[in-house]
Amino acid sequence: MSSSSCKTSEFEAAGFDSVGQDDIGGGGVQVTSFTELVDDVTLHFQIIRLPKQIYAWIGCNSAKLGNLYAAAHTRPSNTVSVTSILGGASDNTGSGIARRLVLKTGLNVIVACNIPKNSPMLEANAEKKLVEKLIALGHSRSKSPAAGPVLSSS
Repeated sequence: MSSSSCKTSEFEAAGFDSVGQDDIGGGGVQVTSFTELVDDVTLHFQIIRLPKQIYAWIGCNSAKLGNLYAAAHTRPSNTVSVTSILGGASDNTGSGIARRLVLKTGLNVIVACNIPKNSPMLEANAEKKLVEKLIALGHSRSKSPAAGPVLSSS
């Protein structure tokens, strides 16, 4: 098995639905799980939309958490800071995704990423699918003439 192949059975065995969306209790928490085939690799996603925050998990090879990153805007310079919460010492897969999601959404972001190390194309394609789903879920704001297209909370 190559390092970029994924096992769907472990994901399903962990109790995750391959496709599903629930609005929990009307309190503004939205959970979305989905699976995408990207370059002959099965990727599993879960998005938990909280007020003013997004948690996203991208899984490949297993239903393990993987590296966990937190990212947020930093004042006063309005840059994005990213920190590793779990893993990430020599494998920063997911930190770039977290940084770019903050820039696109304007929200605090937690990203758990279980994508094989040294798979930049798989990581880029996983991010693209994640952003497409966030847009489809309506987590976008109107376009600003100066800033161009942006993703944000609704």
